[in-house]
Amino acid sequence: MSSLKQLSQKFGHLLRQIPRRHYTAAAQASAGVNFELSDEQKEYQELARKFSREEIIPVAPHYDKTGEYPWDIIKKAHSLGLINMHIPKEQGGLDLGIFDTCLVTEELAYGCTGIQTAIEANSLGQMPVIIAGNKAQKDKYLGRMLEEPLMCAYCVTEPGAGSDVAGIKTKAVKKGNEYVINGQKMWITNGGHANWYFVLARTAEDPKTSAGKAFTGFIVDRDTPGLTVGRKEWNMGQRASDTRGITFEDVVVPAENVLGSEGMGFKIAMGAFDKTRPPVAAGAVGLAQRALDEATKYSMERKTMGKLICEHQAVAFILADMAIGVETARLATQRSAWEIDQGRRNTYYASIAKALAGDVANKCATDAVQVFGGNGFNSEYPVEKLMRDAKIYQIYEGTAQIQRVIISRELLAKANS
Repeated sequence: MSSLKQLSQKFGHLLRQIPRRHYTAAAQASAGVNFELSDEQKEYQELARKFSREEIIPVAPHYDKTGEYPWDIIKKAHSLGLINMHIPKEQGGLDLGIFDTCLVTEELAYGCTGIQTAIEANSLGQMPVIIAGNKAQKDKYLGRMLEEPLMCAYCVTEPGAGSDVAGIKTKAVKKGNEYVINGQKMWITNGGHANWYFVLARTAEDPKTSAGKAFTGFIVDRDTPGLTVGRKEWNMGQRASDTRGITFEDVVVPAENVLGSEGMGFKIAMGAFDKTRPPVAAGAVGLAQRALDEATKYSMERKTMGKLICEHQAVAFILADMAIGVETARLATQRSAWEIDQGRRNTYYASIAKALAGDVANKCATDAVQVFGGNGFNSEYPVEKLMRDAKIYQIYEGTAQIQRVIISRELLAKANS
């Protein structure tokens, strides 16, 4: 296998080929159904896989135990081009499609989903700007992220409004050419290390205004007076990911930092999920694959009753069920990513992928602990961390239940059309 340095040099060559696209929709359409990755996609995947094995896995236990932010890993990922892969080529980025970034995300998550979440949160924070930002906003806020390893955050969730995004209370009042923001956000990934935030706030005074017109999206710089970052939350899993509350007290934001136009914020925020839920699902698949690999390896080393435990049908069937889950979740994830890359609305597929992959990650992690037996319950072995890390996949970026609300809504709308 090539060294990480050699792979980085190959990948650097790909970075310089910005005008080319990974694989065109026309090429895929003419080929029909095709599960083969292109040579370039294999390059992305191999680089991310090697980076995950050599750089992330050895230090993951340290970051899990200390809760430190993985700056060293993030800086290395940035130097290799494994972060900010969605940024448009007009700002100097790779402008990769969602399918390609899912390949990278799965491999990074295999190493540690806490570290991968810190990296992927940049994509979520950037996506509203990519979707609705004007050239000046993209140049200013996306361009800087290619120059140095900076982080950003998607600042929407509030203490009383998680799944109910339309219920957020943070308000923005226009005064001349500025807006004054007051409110509180919670569970903001990268909150303590973000250089800037995408913030969703209510701008409509009439409480009866529909969600589609009541909210506005803003870009808010970290050093803006009145913006206060709360303490780091000590979570059950993914402890390398920085999660905090953010308070806004008379935070003044220039009108030029409005994304799109006033009242478009909710649509922009929700539109970002169609592009970011597939990578979240890919992260869950990466964790599930790691759980399967760890359980398989252990089952081929541990003996009971005179034979390897993988030779016991009870254990072999657990492994088989894990494999079924991993493969189907990966296919659902790739389908959802492929759909949006074709320029089609993928809400239905993205929610299926997110719900399925999150459930599979939790089941695989739990099953891996079961295969390890008593050792699986011990922190000296890797699977207990996988079990703790997995749970959040059924919660963040839309709970498992919210995904089912979306899926059923889409299904019924199609049936009634």
